[in-house]
Amino acid sequence: MSTRQIHVFISHSWTYSDHYDKLASWIFQEAWSFGQASLDFRNYSVPKNDPIHNAKTDKELKDAIYKQIALSHVIVIPTGMYASYSKWIKKEVEGAIEYSKPILSVTPWDQDKESSIVTENADKNVGWNKQPLINAIWELYYERNK
Repeated sequence: MSTRQIHVFISHSWTYSDHYDKLASWIFQEAWSFGQASLDFRNYSVPKNDPIHNAKTDKELKDAIYKQIALSHVIVIPTGMYASYSKWIKKEVEGAIEYSKPILSVTPWDQDKESSIVTENADKNVGWNKQPLINAIWELYYERNK
């Protein structure tokens, strides 16, 4: 069995960190495989305790976020409406586009409205379910890394 290391960046707003926490637990805290491939998901997100939040300027923060995106294989973004109002989530979408990284949008349970900045730029969308999320990450990764 071969092992595929997949770098995942989960975009988030710390005001809605429960979305990030749930996605991270699904992706990083379980063992996953597809066929003969064992999947080793690595977290390339920006955690709360990371010194990136000590960036002195918006440019330093943007550069640090873009560095994480550049090192990632798949960008996962919840479609909550807060994404429409977050300048940093918009910059993360722009960074994914700039570095040609596939975007997976994830629609949280009971979400009535979705952020158009996320859904219009997503390569794939899934609902708030663990297995479809993992399947979509694998598909987006595999399509670009055959």
